[in-house]
Amino acid sequence: MSNLVLEATSLDRHRPRAIGLGLILSGLVFVFIVFCALAPQVIATHNPLTPDLLASLKGPSWAHLFGTDQLGRDIFSRTIYGARHSLYIAGGATLIAVTVGILIGLLSGAIGGVVDMALMRVIDILMAFPSLLMSMAVVAFLGTSSTNILLAIAIAMVPGYARIVRAQVLVIRSAGYVEAARILGQAPAVTLWRHILPNTIGPLVVLATLGVGSAILQSAALSYLGLGPKPPTPEWGLMLSEGQNYLRVAWWIGVFPGLFATMTIIATTVLGRSLKALSEGRRT
Repeated sequence: MSNLVLEATSLDRHRPRAIGLGLILSGLVFVFIVFCALAPQVIATHNPLTPDLLASLKGPSWAHLFGTDQLGRDIFSRTIYGARHSLYIAGGATLIAVTVGILIGLLSGAIGGVVDMALMRVIDILMAFPSLLMSMAVVAFLGTSSTNILLAIAIAMVPGYARIVRAQVLVIRSAGYVEAARILGQAPAVTLWRHILPNTIGPLVVLATLGVGSAILQSAALSYLGLGPKPPTPEWGLMLSEGQNYLRVAWWIGVFPGLFATMTIIATTVLGRSLKALSEGRRT
C-alpha cells in the first residue's frame, strides 16, 4: 500500500499542471502592455501631447475612449504611451539591479573573509532604509528625470538581489560537483564561471520578474509625488497626480492610468509567481 502511495505521489509531481485562466490573462495583459511600449502609435488614436482646449474634460466617448484631460489631451493615447515610460523605468531598473546584485553577491560569496564582511555591511546599511525612501533620496540628489528614477529604483533594489546571490553562492560552492572540480585543479575563476554563476542566475531571473512589478509601483509612486518626469510627459504616475484634482468633475483622468498600472503590476506578479512555482516543481 505504501508503495502505491509513493508511486502516486511521484506521478503527481511529474504530471504537467494545467494552465490557469489567471495565468493566461496575465500573459495576455503583459504582452499587450509590452506591445503598447514598443509600438504605441499603432494603438493610440491621438497625439498624446497635443492640447485641444475646446475638448477639455470630455467624458469617455467613441471620439475619446478614455475621455480628455484639463487641456483636452486624449487620455487613452496618453495611457498607451505611458506604458513606454513605465516599462523603460521598471525594466531598466531591474536589469541594472540584477547585474550589480550578481556582481556583489558573487564577490561576497566566492571571496569571503574581509571582502564579504565589508560588502554585506554596506548592503545591511542600504537595506535599513525603506526602498521608496531610498529612491526618493537618490532622486532628490540626482534630479528628476526618467533616467534618474531608473537609477534610484535600481539602487534601492540592489541589496535584495545581492543578498539572494550571496546565499546561492554559499550553497552551491559546497556542492559535490564544485568540490570535485576544485580537487581536480580547476581554476577558481573557471569554477565560478562554469558551475556557480549558471546555477545562481536561474532563480534570480524568476525573482526579477516579480521585481518588475515592484519597480513599476515605485516609479508610479515617485511620479505621483512629483519626483518623476515633468509635464507633459505621458507617464502613469504623473497622470494620477494630475487627475487627483479633478476626481469630482473628471474621474477618468486618473482612473484609467491607475487601472493600466494596476493590471501591469498584477500581471507581472502572477507571471513571476508562476515561474517561481514551476522552477520549484522542477527542483523537486
